[in-house]
Amino acid sequence: MKAYKDMDKSELLALKADLEEQYKTEEAKGLSLNMARGKPGASQLKLSMPMLDVINGQSDMHTLLGNDTRNYGDWDGIGECRYLFADMMEVKKDNVVICGNSSLNIMYDTVARSMVLGVNGSTPWSKLDQVKFLCPVPGYDRHFKITELFGIEMINIPMDENGPDMDLVEKYVNNDASVKGIWCVPKYSNPTGITYSDEVVRRFARLKPKAEDFRIFWDNAYCIHHIYDEIHDQIPNILEECEKAGNPDMVYIFASTSKVSFPGSGVSAIATSLKNMEYIKKCMTTQIIGHDKINQLRHVRFFKNIDGLNAHMKKHADILRPKFQAVLDVLESELTGLGIGSWVKPRGGYFISFDAMPGCANAIVEKCKDLGVVLTGAGATYPYGKDPLDSNIRIAPSFPTPEEMLAATKIFVLCVKLASVEKLLEM
Repeated sequence: MKAYKDMDKSELLALKADLEEQYKTEEAKGLSLNMARGKPGASQLKLSMPMLDVINGQSDMHTLLGNDTRNYGDWDGIGECRYLFADMMEVKKDNVVICGNSSLNIMYDTVARSMVLGVNGSTPWSKLDQVKFLCPVPGYDRHFKITELFGIEMINIPMDENGPDMDLVEKYVNNDASVKGIWCVPKYSNPTGITYSDEVVRRFARLKPKAEDFRIFWDNAYCIHHIYDEIHDQIPNILEECEKAGNPDMVYIFASTSKVSFPGSGVSAIATSLKNMEYIKKCMTTQIIGHDKINQLRHVRFFKNIDGLNAHMKKHADILRPKFQAVLDVLESELTGLGIGSWVKPRGGYFISFDAMPGCANAIVEKCKDLGVVLTGAGATYPYGKDPLDSNIRIAPSFPTPEEMLAATKIFVLCVKLASVEKLLEM
C-alpha cells in the first residue's frame, strides 16, 4: 500500500471521493455500536452469576475466625478477604484494608483526605499555595478528573513502551516540593496496554522527593487481567522496592474486582505501609463503621483463593481475546503501511490505544459517531481533556460482541482514512 503522505493531490482527491462513497453507504445502515468505556460484556458478567448462590438465607454467615458478617466488626475487612487481596496485589495481609465496591472511590478519598487533613500529619494540601500532580499520558481519564476537581495542577509526563519518562519524573519529584503525587497504572496500562519495565518500577522506588508528603498512586487495576494464556506480564513489587530503597511510605496501591466479578458490586482494597495504614485507619474509623462484609464473604467463598481468581480470569481472557483480535486484525490489514496511524498490541487490560495523524482524533471520533459508533471522547486520555497533538484515541473492545467489534473497527478504519486524507489536503 502507498503511504498517504506520498500521494499527490490528484490521488488524494480520488481517494477522498471513494472514501466518501463508502461513508455514505455505512451512514445508510444506521448502526448503533459502543466501544467508549471498558465495560465487561454480558458473557463476562455471566461468569460470576453463581456467586449469588454461595450465600442464602440458610448460610453460615461467620468468618473463619467466627465473626458474624451481618453485624459490626472487621471494619478493615474480613481476614480471608484481606488474604485474598494480599495474594492478588502481591503484598502482606497486614498492609491491606478492604473497602467498598470501587477502587476509584478509595483514590478519591485518599486525595480528599490529603487535601483536608494532610498526609500523616503534614500540612493539608488545601492550605498550600500550589499542589501539582504528575500525569503519565495517555492515561486514565477518571484519575485526571479527581485531581482536576480539587484544583490540583496536572503536568503531562510522556509514556513510552517502558512506562513514564523517568528522567522527567525524577526532575519534578526530586526538585519541586509542590509535586505531591503521580498517577500510575503500572500493568497493562490504561489505555496503552503497556507494562512498566523493571527498571522503571525500581526508579520509582528510588525517587528522592523534595516533598515528604509525596505519594505514588499505584492503580494496579489490571494486575490479573491477562489476555493471552502464554503471556503474563510481571512487575517488581513496588511496596517491597520502596522499602528496600528507604522509602517505605511513598506508595499507595489500589485494586478491585470491578472487572473480575461485578463492576457495580465488587470489592476494592488499598495496600500501603504500616505507618500510612495507621493514619488511614485513624481517619477511616471516623468515616465508616465498616464496608459490606457479606459481599466480601460472598467473593471469598466463590473464588476461595488466588488459584480460583486466576482460573476465573482465564475465562475472562477467553471471552476478551477474540474481541481484541478482531480489532487488531482490521487495523493491521487496513492501515499497515499507510502512515496514518499506529497502535500497540496489548497483552492484557481492557484497551487498545490508537494514535492518529496529529490533528485528526476529534474528526475521527465525530465521523464514527455520525456512523453510529461511539468512542471515548478525543482528548479524554489527557488532563483537562486536552491532547496537545489531537492524536490519541482509546478503543474499548470489551462490551460489544466480536462480530460487532469487527463491524465497528471497519467503520473506525474508514473514518481514520477519510479524516487523514482531509487533513493532508488542508496542508
